[in-house]
Amino acid sequence: MKRRVVVTGVGLVTPLGTGTDKTWQGLMSGRSGVGPITRFDASAHASRIAAEVKDFEPERWFEPKQAKNLDHFVQYGVAAAVMAAEDSGLEITEALAERVGVITGCGMGGLPTIEEYHSVLLAKGPRRITPFLVPRMIPNMPSGHISMRLGAKGPNLALSTACAAGTHAVGEAYRHILFGDCDIAVTGGAESVICPMAVGGFAAMKALSTRNEDPEHASRPFDRDRDGFVMAEGAGMILIEELESAKRRGAKIYAELVGYGLSSDAYHIAAPPDNGEGAARCMKMALRSAGMNPDEIDYINAHGTSTPLNDSCETAAIKTVFGDHAYKLAVSSTKSMTGHMLGGAGGIEAAFTALTLYHQCIPPTTNYENPDPACDLDYVPNTARETKIQAAMSNSFGFGGTNGVIIMKRFEG
Repeated sequence: MKRRVVVTGVGLVTPLGTGTDKTWQGLMSGRSGVGPITRFDASAHASRIAAEVKDFEPERWFEPKQAKNLDHFVQYGVAAAVMAAEDSGLEITEALAERVGVITGCGMGGLPTIEEYHSVLLAKGPRRITPFLVPRMIPNMPSGHISMRLGAKGPNLALSTACAAGTHAVGEAYRHILFGDCDIAVTGGAESVICPMAVGGFAAMKALSTRNEDPEHASRPFDRDRDGFVMAEGAGMILIEELESAKRRGAKIYAELVGYGLSSDAYHIAAPPDNGEGAARCMKMALRSAGMNPDEIDYINAHGTSTPLNDSCETAAIKTVFGDHAYKLAVSSTKSMTGHMLGGAGGIEAAFTALTLYHQCIPPTTNYENPDPACDLDYVPNTARETKIQAAMSNSFGFGGTNGVIIMKRFEG
């Protein structure tokens, strides 16, 4: 009999607040986490806005010396994982340790650390480079530190698949439990690259919004006047486990994870095909994995980046997969409030999908003011919606044409 996998813990560090309750309340109220960049002097940049984490207190999770030697993306990832484990009530004993995995995703790793010490190298020479340079910057440091913090000795992986990384991490963790490699996994994504090189690089691609005088309205997925995404930072981790394990522990169950798809566009380094063909194949694969028909999905947490190409192509892909049912679906982009966390986005959005099913309330797409004829679905505009939701899908698509989709159901024992 196929093993069943459920979500039993959630941990969030986002621009809407550190902690699941703060973030969820921010989503439900339609609050924006976007503002002027404060991490560096952005006056020379075309885009001078971002969704920064504003209330994170490293001392809650780390000794001062340790925090100093961890890049922000690692700090956020560990904090979110600890919150998810605490939320689930999980205590990892020696007997359980090898049955607990950690699989995380990020897009760019410790780029701010690389920037910082490249400047040190040029100004002061190689002997002034910190011995913590490599451990601060490599992408698997969240998964490594999480395993050490929690004592998780099972499968340990880090995926770097651009903006699909967090979703791929959740999907791969789900598979590891299905295949029996572990019974429990901490999984999700983390990112923190609000730094001159990343902001300048994405702006050079014309990918970022330049609505600098009105940051709270800059991220506007599916709206006719969208002009690019808003860079964000943070982490989202969920704890998933085999159903019988969760029942034995008496754990709270947010949702059941039932499907996973992944695909490649095989088309372009940064742009999706106009018809969203690769994304459509990925959604279909997730539905096959879940053994579900398209008309069984009630809600999609869209990739919805607020870029002209993504939003129209994702809409086209949804129409391809769901046909007439596409117009009965609720589709929303939480990036309208959180900004785009790159490789961490799939982690927080997996958490949002589980919370949506648990609370039976759909987060809105804020800043949706002027409909785009190419984007004509129900995007849950501007106001959260309480409604019955049995099954939900979460989409993530990344540079290189990589796609990831997961499906969750409302848990029914």
